[in-house]
Amino acid sequence: MAQGLLIDMDGVIYGGDTLIPGADKFIAKLLEQNIPFSFMTNNSQRTRLEVVRKLKKLGIIVTEKHVYTSAMATGKFLAGQIPGGTAYVLGDGGLLTSLHENGIIMVETEPDFVVLGEGRNFTLEMVNRAVDMVLAGAKFITTNRDPSPKKMGWSNLGIAATTAMIEEATGIKAFVVGKPSPVMMRAARKSIGLETAETTIIGDTMDTDIQGGVQMGYKTILVLSGVSKKEELSTYAFKPDLVINSVADLELPLPWWLDQA
Repeated sequence: MAQGLLIDMDGVIYGGDTLIPGADKFIAKLLEQNIPFSFMTNNSQRTRLEVVRKLKKLGIIVTEKHVYTSAMATGKFLAGQIPGGTAYVLGDGGLLTSLHENGIIMVETEPDFVVLGEGRNFTLEMVNRAVDMVLAGAKFITTNRDPSPKKMGWSNLGIAATTAMIEEATGIKAFVVGKPSPVMMRAARKSIGLETAETTIIGDTMDTDIQGGVQMGYKTILVLSGVSKKEELSTYAFKPDLVINSVADLELPLPWWLDQA
């Protein structure tokens, strides 16, 4: 049986703008051994090309086909709901590009959807307009619900906080497309032609990567190079199949249990 990987990025491949030691060699081995994989990120700001360029600066040479973002999943989802639908968008280039590629029309009035992604280019006035649109009947969609890192000097309020503002102002919960939602987990798998039993996710966050993988029936590998820490694992009702310090510790060929149907 073919086996493939869905790989989170921040905390697994890099931390901010710094390569996690050994991550470049791990990806090079995947390419050398023709193991199917895709980087799967909740960040909706960057286009696939921008992700590829960021990775290249870190010494990782891949193509756009190796990238799947929450923006891509959102565009595909909306096109399936209302083909040629309209959206009022709070977000940046990656999200705008994906919606356009999927035939969603960006509008300023009476949209089918209000779509929220990460971004620094929208104002409180735009958030207020989004609130009015949701109250008028637009469906509220958010690309993900990742929390702010809660660090001093952080210049982005964070998508979870902005989502909460609109939910509080409207009394309507957002539909979340990104991890751990099955919408994105399934779409990312299909993008590289894998079946459920053939898929393993590598991530650094129990609440998104690992939870999403467990819910989908994927094999799961938690790396301790990012958010989740080993001492926290006992507080969860689910567990990863494998816990390692970083992807540098993952031997290839893949562990024996990945070959089981």
